[in-house]
Amino acid sequence: MLGPEYSVKGKEAKRAVESIQMEHPVSLKSSLAAKMSFLLFAVTALHVLILILLFVATLDKSWWVLPDDNTVNIWYDCIFNNDTQVWSCQSVSTSDWLYAVQAFMVLSLLFSSAAFIIFMCQLYTMKRGSLFYATGIFQILTAISVFTAAVIYTTHVDEFQKDRQAGGSFGYCFVLAWLSLPLALISGFIYIHLRKKE
Repeated sequence: MLGPEYSVKGKEAKRAVESIQMEHPVSLKSSLAAKMSFLLFAVTALHVLILILLFVATLDKSWWVLPDDNTVNIWYDCIFNNDTQVWSCQSVSTSDWLYAVQAFMVLSLLFSSAAFIIFMCQLYTMKRGSLFYATGIFQILTAISVFTAAVIYTTHVDEFQKDRQAGGSFGYCFVLAWLSLPLALISGFIYIHLRKKE
């Protein structure tokens, strides 16, 4: 228990803070501005990282790795015919579940891109003290879309690969999709709690 000499009442604490602000107004404002600038930079960098992860996970060719180290994506399976010098492409699978994976991955890209655009607009047009709710909600929708796509792919991967060699493992695009899930959730909650300063 602290003695009476250490107890500070609310009004005394407020006066002490005001006197510090009066003595050092520039240093406090510059310190807050520096913290806010760093926070905005960090949030923007996290969002750009999520967008890069989503683009690579959606468009690159390594959702599934076959035993012979060939990879399969979620879009097309293309083989180059040396005799005719022509690429022959066909859909990876005709399963409706794969179409759902494709749709949810594209939706996650659209939600995250929209969130980034909304964040930039809010950053320059929103009044001081407002929260970034719309941006946060779009990032949470991104996380839900990625989660849905990854779960569907996980549960139906055998159906997608039934015409290929037995065996195989998940590729790095699949891992990137799962990695973008918690990052999108974290950034969504940060946006919801982030309050615009000057």
